[in-house]
Amino acid sequence: MKKRIVSFLSVAYVLFMAVLAFVHYTEGDDKKALVAAGGVACGLIPLILALFTRLQFNLPLIVFYFIFLLGSQYFGSILGWYGLGWWDFFMHAVSGVLLAFTGIALYERFVHREAGKEVSSWFVALFVLSFAVLGGVVWEFYEFSMDQFFGMTLQGGGNKDTMEDLIADTLGGVVIALQAGVRKRFDKSDNSRKRQ
Repeated sequence: MKKRIVSFLSVAYVLFMAVLAFVHYTEGDDKKALVAAGGVACGLIPLILALFTRLQFNLPLIVFYFIFLLGSQYFGSILGWYGLGWWDFFMHAVSGVLLAFTGIALYERFVHREAGKEVSSWFVALFVLSFAVLGGVVWEFYEFSMDQFFGMTLQGGGNKDTMEDLIADTLGGVVIALQAGVRKRFDKSDNSRKRQ
């Protein structure tokens, strides 16, 4: 069922971005056409993983992946909402949520179910938050590198922009980390009641 949802979302997003790429290319807007073509490539990633791997998909992760793509590529870059000022902060908060869900998926994938029963809910929350913040830091490294080596202006506001981005990533990560910790605590309580 989840693979069908992933496939549907991927195909819908790819078709949407392919149409945009064609329209903007025919209008002579190469920048927007290139962003839309990038959207096609990003939209294909979950579809390829769903069709050719045995990965189990975490539905919130997939949903937030497409929310992030739509927000950053379509609304942010193509419609120009990054120029609003607050949109970049909002999208970094969304990316913090996305990265936190990725942290949950990795935790569930790599921690054996029996071992996971003994793991503290605080540890789960800290792991999820740390993963979200690390992802934000790595992105800022990327922006800084592009600015330094290729003369881009990804960190337009300098240190202020970087710090606002990291704060937004952290806030998004905190929300999901707290939710993951609470869920783990209740799962642990339910398991201990069942044993009694």
